[in-house]
Amino acid sequence: MNFKRKLLILFLIFLFPLKAFALTKYVVPGGENLGITIYNKGVLVVGFYDNLKSDLNVGDTIVSINDTSISSINDMLKTIDTNSNTITLKIGYKRSDKLGYTTLKLTKDNNGVFKTGLYVKDSITGIGTLTFIDPSTNRYGALGHSITDSKTNIKFDVRDGKIFKSNVVGVDKSRDGYAGEKNAKFYFDTTYGTIDKNLETGIYGTYNDDYNSDNLILVGDMESIKLGKAYIRTTLTDNKIEEFEIEILEVNKTSETKNILFQITDNNLITKTGGIVRGMSGSPIIQDDKIIGAVTHTVVSDNTKGYGISIIKMLESIK
Repeated sequence: MNFKRKLLILFLIFLFPLKAFALTKYVVPGGENLGITIYNKGVLVVGFYDNLKSDLNVGDTIVSINDTSISSINDMLKTIDTNSNTITLKIGYKRSDKLGYTTLKLTKDNNGVFKTGLYVKDSITGIGTLTFIDPSTNRYGALGHSITDSKTNIKFDVRDGKIFKSNVVGVDKSRDGYAGEKNAKFYFDTTYGTIDKNLETGIYGTYNDDYNSDNLILVGDMESIKLGKAYIRTTLTDNKIEEFEIEILEVNKTSETKNILFQITDNNLITKTGGIVRGMSGSPIIQDDKIIGAVTHTVVSDNTKGYGISIIKMLESIK
């Protein structure tokens, strides 16, 4: 073999997509119900009152007041209190990732309390399903889609967050045109891990609680996904994981998030839930003893059908 050919082989090795080799081959499968709290970087405007006249829009994120950085509602209240002698405040805000500035005039009620005319929020709490834990790094993935504010559809920019114990206490069943939901009891003090990423492919962080690292399942890439029978792992009572049969109808390798179209074929699950319900997001999809994806969306016109994201998409996002 001549020197030039050796160089060519080496270049081919290094030019081959390295991320394909960087992904873990085995993970601990999820299915557990999770309580989720995520805190936004800044204060999200979700509405107005008192006929407020302002250049702010619903969906804007307030990031500074009088050039003082704002990360939370507490920061906002403290800064307004500090500037209580100033009726008109300089507001720094983000809109579609662009920074802008405007003014906001405070009003005072009959009790002498200053009012902004804004409805705001800086956190969201809800439930979802754990998809997997990577035992080599203790990183986890869940949901299979991002967390957004329901009123503005704005994706939260993670300042902080946690996953914690949450037991399912009932299910509102899906019906035509309506996606049902799991109802759960929260145990805020029993924390499982952190949240440091909120992406289109799911939420991610470090899992700090105990888990069975010997309970491993092989990761299946999109090439291994077949039409036909598969299973989802999810929780309908307390935190008991159950497996339910589904049928994979289509595989879309080019979609960013909707890679698997499936239909529930398990009559037991349909009887209990009517189909896919809120809170199932992140439920692992298993086929041929491999984890191939996670449940993400329901088809509202037929709640027995749903979409799933490839597990590879989530693993590529985890670090």
